[in-house]
Amino acid sequence: MERYICIHAHFYQPPRENPWLETVELQDSAYPHHDWNQRITSECYAPNATARILDGDGRITAITNNYARISFNFGPTLLSWMEEQEPEIYQGILEADRLSQERFSGHGSAIAQGYNHMILPLANSHDRYTQIYWGIRDFESRFRRMPEGMWLPETAVDLPSLDIMAQLGIKFTILSPYQAWRYRRVGGRAYRDASGGKIDPSRPYLIRLREGRSMAVFFYDGPISQAVAFERLLNSGEQFAHRLASGFVDGRDWPQLVHIATDGESYGHHHPHGDMALAYALRYIEEKKIARLTNYGEYLEKHPPEHEVQIIENSAWSCSHGLGRWRENCGCKAGHPEWNQNWRAPLRQALDWLRDSVMVLYEEKARGFFDNVWKARNEYISVILDRSDSSRDSFFLENASRQLSQDEVIAALELLEMQRHAQLMYTSCGWFFDELSGIESVQVIQYAGRVIQLAQKLAREEGDAMEAGFLDRLAHAKSNLAEHRDGAEIYRKSVKPAVVGLEQVAAHYAISSIFETGGAKYSYTIDPADYRTFISGKTQLAIGRAQVCSRITLESEHFTFAALHMGDHALSAGVRRYGGEEVYQSTMQELHHAFSRADVPAIIRVLDKNFGGAVYSLKSLFRDEQRRIMQHILESTLREAEASLRAIYEHHAPLTRFLADVNYPRPQVLTVAAEFALNASLRREFTAEFLDMREVRNLLNQAKDEGIQLDSAGLAYVMERKLNRLMQQLHRRPLNGGLLRKILLLLDLLRELPFAVNLWKVQNLYYDMSRAQYPELAAQSSAPKGWADDFLELGRKLRIHVEVPTAQLATAG
Repeated sequence: MERYICIHAHFYQPPRENPWLETVELQDSAYPHHDWNQRITSECYAPNATARILDGDGRITAITNNYARISFNFGPTLLSWMEEQEPEIYQGILEADRLSQERFSGHGSAIAQGYNHMILPLANSHDRYTQIYWGIRDFESRFRRMPEGMWLPETAVDLPSLDIMAQLGIKFTILSPYQAWRYRRVGGRAYRDASGGKIDPSRPYLIRLREGRSMAVFFYDGPISQAVAFERLLNSGEQFAHRLASGFVDGRDWPQLVHIATDGESYGHHHPHGDMALAYALRYIEEKKIARLTNYGEYLEKHPPEHEVQIIENSAWSCSHGLGRWRENCGCKAGHPEWNQNWRAPLRQALDWLRDSVMVLYEEKARGFFDNVWKARNEYISVILDRSDSSRDSFFLENASRQLSQDEVIAALELLEMQRHAQLMYTSCGWFFDELSGIESVQVIQYAGRVIQLAQKLAREEGDAMEAGFLDRLAHAKSNLAEHRDGAEIYRKSVKPAVVGLEQVAAHYAISSIFETGGAKYSYTIDPADYRTFISGKTQLAIGRAQVCSRITLESEHFTFAALHMGDHALSAGVRRYGGEEVYQSTMQELHHAFSRADVPAIIRVLDKNFGGAVYSLKSLFRDEQRRIMQHILESTLREAEASLRAIYEHHAPLTRFLADVNYPRPQVLTVAAEFALNASLRREFTAEFLDMREVRNLLNQAKDEGIQLDSAGLAYVMERKLNRLMQQLHRRPLNGGLLRKILLLLDLLRELPFAVNLWKVQNLYYDMSRAQYPELAAQSSAPKGWADDFLELGRKLRIHVEVPTAQLATAG
């Protein structure tokens, strides 16, 4: 009897985008990466697209795409981010699905997911349908096929959700064995109890739905899945393979399927190098003929369900209290035993009230633009996926009840965006963790803030009432931390100041223009109509006007602005709606006249007079641009501080070394000076065009001898980027012998560093060259003398096995 193995990985990150900028801003906690999406991509999503297979000597013999041989789903919002920020990895995921179709009888390994990880049984009927519909449409737009299966967020399940999935063409889903209630043979009469995880996971089951519809369900192997996620099973690929094989039972008389389901982040993020364990296990299973690898679609076609099952509705894989984790203080938490989660219920109640309130506003206003307001909302996914003019025009052509004016188009888009954010605010992570002030919970409250802002634009009085009512209800959600008090306080402190409108975008543009950084425009376009600068010493005045337009809602406004920079962080800016050319010229002349007299107080008075006292500063900049500008401002200050600290360090270096020799505690001031000086010097060497190897070794020895703590993560990241850049150059110009030797020297240096450097990208590029370019280039007479030997030496240093062409072996002999 045939035996099959299927590994399902659920890859997902909560949406981290700023709701007003539609981009993930800098997250210091992800250092040295820009944000957590980028960091987890580096640790997990990227390595699984190019996973390593090692030989007995620890050398890379193959690089393989794990996604092509497992079953997987990615959250649509995560893929949206990846498409823009990590296109190479994104394409690797799409390619894996194409490869899996060749491997698994035409069945792709990717399956869909509910759009933004909303707990579907807790959603209203409109949101439940939209989440499933958007998840399918998002999948189709990326993978260019209809999904066969769909992952339910947190495997939270009820029959209405399954019925919608079946109506929309989904054939199967995956659940925890603890979500099965009872089962029987198809056509049989008596049910057998399956509660408490007793269901046999080695075959599919059929769930009967309304009007003759049905859904196949696979209950994953609980103990093996648990071992992957929490019991360090991924420490060994061979051990992983054997544990999977242990799921087979000799007495079963059907084609058994051993399958597991875990968070995909187990393979690299939660468990470092879990991607390699997965790759090794997959190959080991095939080479040892333990079983046939498959995916759910292929297995289901070959072996349809012979049993039907009834499930435990309103249950999930990560809460033993039904759906309590997302609506009450059920006891599920990540830590902090002294905290409670009483805030979960009032947070959901406040969001439910806001959702229902804006639903009334949406139906009332949208009825003037669309024949079917809920169909229009469902079809709006086409615009979310493609914000181009042609996509937007097609949407209105198909869904609008008549030709809309530009103002009506803007209002319609604002209504639809209000509905989009009213769904994003239900992302499950908002309730999953322990504390209301955590970034996941604040994120869902920010989405609510965007909903309220749009409601206020569409109907000021109703929108203001919604904000007041929302805050009244949110005040009942109490934080465990006294400084945050409750949800209403969190809204006032963390959400309200973050709200962005066109005026704030204009202010951002005005301030960033002073520093000639260009200023990222995010989800806005800025069309300057006039711009002038006046400079006197360290003081600079910028005056201009520009059209600011939202690429999301098409809302647009013409602004006049002025920004005065008096050096360092001393900056004031004013913004107002453009009041015509005469007013603009008058303002510009007043400011220029005061500036020409070097009368700073007069300039500030003119700014106050003409811009109504609404003054912006560097604090008003969006986070990434603010960080870039502050680095620019601090450059000279840091140079001075570095010189001073280096002087202190060098002057007292003999004393510092003596203190280390006699194990005397080093005074804090000397520690700070030494750490700053050595880390800054190493960073400067690592970023230099020509690395002084002797100086680097000297600095490393000093740090070691004196017990100085290095910024290992930051320095490793700098060296990684340097090597990546050099290897990309070599990939383009493979016969550049000087560049090849430079990389070899750097790799020699890595062995002396007290921290590891990620060589993932370097190894990928070399592996590609060794298979695609090396055999041909090594045989060319035009290759520089010694090039082939150096290239092979590079492979040895990177721990990559390279087959030497026969002709080269003969030449060497």
